[in-house]
Amino acid sequence: MSSHKQNGSRITVPKLVEMKAAGKKISILTAYDYPMARLLDKSGVDAILVGDSMSMVIQGHETTLPVTLDEMIYHGEMVARAVDHALVIVDMPFPSYLLGVHKAIENAGRILKETGAQAVKLEGGADQADVIAGLSAAGIPVMAHVGLRPQLVHRMGGYKVQRDEHQLLEDAVAAEHAGAFSVVLECVPKQMAAKITEKLSIPTIGIGAGDQCDGQVLVLNDMLGLTEGYVPRFVKEYSNLRETISSSVKQFCKEVQDGSFPADEHSFK
Repeated sequence: MSSHKQNGSRITVPKLVEMKAAGKKISILTAYDYPMARLLDKSGVDAILVGDSMSMVIQGHETTLPVTLDEMIYHGEMVARAVDHALVIVDMPFPSYLLGVHKAIENAGRILKETGAQAVKLEGGADQADVIAGLSAAGIPVMAHVGLRPQLVHRMGGYKVQRDEHQLLEDAVAAEHAGAFSVVLECVPKQMAAKITEKLSIPTIGIGAGDQCDGQVLVLNDMLGLTEGYVPRFVKEYSNLRETISSSVKQFCKEVQDGSFPADEHSFK
């Protein structure tokens, strides 16, 4: 067992909730494998989300719908094994929490048992209050997700900013009352996100929801500049790893072809 896990510095669900009261902003990034999770954890991120965004950024699908529960567990276990400090949260994929409360508990229980993560996330607010309450009663910490819900992309007609303030507030409040320990607000006007943040006693985590949320989450591949094609407006690219990797691979290919790699220092005598 690592020193982090022994000395109590691990971010727990209660510690994350306490950060809101203390006025400390919460940083969350996604990860899908051991080496990246290890890097994020050592770099000081507060929580790591094994997102169903994996379906798009890792598996190459157009939506988050195809990723399965078994695949989420497979990647979640890699991430949880890498992490000593951050809170690890695993997305419940479509439709693993939509099959009734008992089935949702069974599926979320599998996630915690088989990955070693500390919490799950599911999309929904008022419409999933019974599921959130059931999971919470079973001792499974739940992060809710309101506003733009990527698993409902077909019903919503695309990835659009959500502007129904009454519905957003109703969903967020219902999630808190049902026992959620935090709520993701996705693609919500910043003024509405600020009102929701002020109303709730649990942390709000924004993604495209302005600077008044209690924390922020981004998809790792987006913020590192690995995503090709469309990148959402709310993403800040902190690096351009597309160019770095492409340049490195081109240089490797060139040196193999012209015989300059491997050189003497890369060979044995």
